[in-house]
Amino acid sequence: MKTLVVITGPTAVGKSHLSERLACHYHIPIINADSRQIYQGMTIGTAAPTAETLAAIKHHFVGILPLGSYYNAAMFEEDVLRLLEQQQEEVALLSGGSMMYIDAVCNGIDDIPTVDDTLRETLKQRLAAEGLESLLEELRQLDPEYYDMVDKKNTRRVVHGLEICLQTGCTYTSFRKRQTKQRPFHIVKIGLNRPREELYQRINKRVDQMMAEGLLEEARQLLPFRRENALNTVGYKELFAYFDGKFTLDEAVERIKGNTRRYARKQLTWYKRDANMHWFNPDDEDTIIGFINSQVSTIG
Repeated sequence: MKTLVVITGPTAVGKSHLSERLACHYHIPIINADSRQIYQGMTIGTAAPTAETLAAIKHHFVGILPLGSYYNAAMFEEDVLRLLEQQQEEVALLSGGSMMYIDAVCNGIDDIPTVDDTLRETLKQRLAAEGLESLLEELRQLDPEYYDMVDKKNTRRVVHGLEICLQTGCTYTSFRKRQTKQRPFHIVKIGLNRPREELYQRINKRVDQMMAEGLLEEARQLLPFRRENALNTVGYKELFAYFDGKFTLDEAVERIKGNTRRYARKQLTWYKRDANMHWFNPDDEDTIIGFINSQVSTIG
């Protein structure tokens, strides 16, 4: 049976470095599970692999879509399962921090109906004209159960729930069965973590490094696309607000650091609910390799 090794954990913990070492050690490609690195033009702000890294180690799902393209966890699940069927190696490596994407591959995702492009564009225009509160109120009327549980600041999830209600005439909740699907491969989940203060220092340092590498100019070039869902993410949102005159540049950078730290806490809360996750410090490379070897008989 093929084995999927999953490397995940909070942002800036060191997933990419470890995954690159594992890819070299086992001579396998990396399947990227970062929902923002999938898009083009966001290299610095998403800490995407460099051109040199991509030349040295094969990566799947990095920079494959233009910013305006629609993509979601269900599509990722389908694409990764197809890739795993085609991959010749007995071991595959999935690495990233996008919680829903990893969950979709490991456990499956509900069979949510496809949303019509016209409806999606209509709601995008309504969001721009009316604001999120108007769409939230409509969601409350159409699906009060999902309204009560959804993160009301998460534009993408609010809009998607409303899309399904309007598309099908049924509640979004009715499609969310959350039944784990059986997979034709063995899954080994490795969670990476560090002491909190060390992790926060790494986050702050990485934001400073991104700014030094040109994040401000990258965000400026992406400003015309700011309404795209891909750019509704930490790093770009704060710099767009700076361009709008809402913050000074120093304030925007501090907000990026603070919001990134909050996102890391959210990731850890999510992952620590998973009883199948095995936790390691990413610096313990030999220990991690030994653990993988003990779990996967096909790896020597």
